[in-house]
Amino acid sequence: MYSGIGDHGERAAFLDARALIGCRHRLLLDSTHPRVLTGVSEDAGVQQRREAAAAHRMLVRDTLVAADPERWLVIAPEQTAAQRAAETMAAMEAGIERIWGGLLPQELDTGRRGGCEILRRDPDRGGYVPIIVVNHKVTDPRQPDPADFHPLTTELYTWNPKPDKHVRNRPQPRDQQRLAHLYRMLQRHGYASPALVGGAIGYHFDRVLLHDLGPILDDYDRRYADRIAVVRGELPTVPSKVPECRQCPWWSRAPEEGGQSCEQWLVGRRDISLVAPGSRAEVLRRHGVETIDDLAAWEGDDPDDWQYEPFTEAIVTARAWATGAPLVRRVDRVQVTRADVEVDVDLESYQEHGAYLWGTLLDGVYRGFVTWDPLPTRDEGRSFAEFWSWLMEIRAQAAADGKTFAAYCYSRTAEDKWLYESARRFAGMPGIPTEREIQRFVDSPQWVDMFQAVSEQFICPNGKGLKKIAPVAGFSWRDPEAGGEASMSWYRLAVAYEGGEPDLSQRTRILEYNEDDVLATQVLRDWMTDRADAEVPAISDFGRRSIAE
Repeated sequence: MYSGIGDHGERAAFLDARALIGCRHRLLLDSTHPRVLTGVSEDAGVQQRREAAAAHRMLVRDTLVAADPERWLVIAPEQTAAQRAAETMAAMEAGIERIWGGLLPQELDTGRRGGCEILRRDPDRGGYVPIIVVNHKVTDPRQPDPADFHPLTTELYTWNPKPDKHVRNRPQPRDQQRLAHLYRMLQRHGYASPALVGGAIGYHFDRVLLHDLGPILDDYDRRYADRIAVVRGELPTVPSKVPECRQCPWWSRAPEEGGQSCEQWLVGRRDISLVAPGSRAEVLRRHGVETIDDLAAWEGDDPDDWQYEPFTEAIVTARAWATGAPLVRRVDRVQVTRADVEVDVDLESYQEHGAYLWGTLLDGVYRGFVTWDPLPTRDEGRSFAEFWSWLMEIRAQAAADGKTFAAYCYSRTAEDKWLYESARRFAGMPGIPTEREIQRFVDSPQWVDMFQAVSEQFICPNGKGLKKIAPVAGFSWRDPEAGGEASMSWYRLAVAYEGGEPDLSQRTRILEYNEDDVLATQVLRDWMTDRADAEVPAISDFGRRSIAE
């Protein structure tokens, strides 16, 4: 909701901090055509993350308040917004030390509105520090290094900010913008701490990370002025492709009858963001490049502010898209690591709770190492240990037989993350490797990332995801809804997250989806070895000439 009725009956536009990051055009459509989305189901992945975040906030609230109830005031959420705001203001006026669920008064003139999980009175300098509770990581662990910059943190139950040598900050612009938004609202009423900091409690719920708000307030002010002008209809917007489009209802839905969805609008205009999404499109537009054809026809020097892939590749991407080529070879001969013994690996995880399935493919046989105990569970350690022991046994047997060995995944970021996380969380359980053992494996040439092999050897106008690349090699998934977000919905049913009996058909669905993923990497590898050179045009076929020529 971005609008409401003001004190004198006039229509007013309001903006909370959620709108400060993301697509400006979506913000406009949400505010001007709210009825179009009435009854439209929310994206399953977005809904799950929202529910998980709400559960995390409740856990944090119950834990902190129970530890010292006399110091807390919990604002009842079932009250009206006006009642919650009045109670919050009265609590700050009274100097209550810790306020949960505070809501600040809506600002009719600026349009600001917002609330905060925790308002913590600063015992040293007075005023209040806004602290938000989020369901993502805000820090990463690290070994202490005296030469490093140490972020400021404080303990959960006492206010003692100090540099923390045990963690590094994970940049979260959304968190910083929200804290700046809340600081400005507190500042308006004279309740902002002079310390100019805001806090975040993340997924691990082990400390409060403090953000220095001073350096970001100017950026926040500019961003807020732009966004509130969009909502008020003072600034026009047009579609432009960004990562958010994958889950946006406006991508495939027109805002009015007879209108166009964002996808239709962009494709109809052959908009440059289709091949150069996000900030790339912004840079190109500054140089007069509005369409794919403009980029395809580029002549002359590279833009001096282009900081992405080589600009020649951007031109080739445009030319490939214009001619319908799904891939372009960067190299004369496509190569991929091959071995006598090859194992394909793909995992399934659920949010930040863990990896419940490690799927493998060896000699055409699929094996899934899985736990169906709802995450988080210690049984995850058992299934991971079984997977790791099996993989190392295959590796050792290959070495004993004098054969080469390789294990393959697609985009190793997730696999590497959960290999390390599993070793760390289940250390000491039978069969669990040490982090050092994990490191030796993932740093070895026997751990092959097919995503890297694709990225290094192909230009991909339509994206580099496995669901985009494997079909070019002739592979298709059995399930038309196959995808990471969909699998999370299947998982909730498979383990009866909402109660009731587990849905065994969803377990089968997950296993088949995982099997298809490892089959896809095998098919892709074989195709790259045998047919890619003949089937994919070379970059030399898209030289610096106009498409018309």
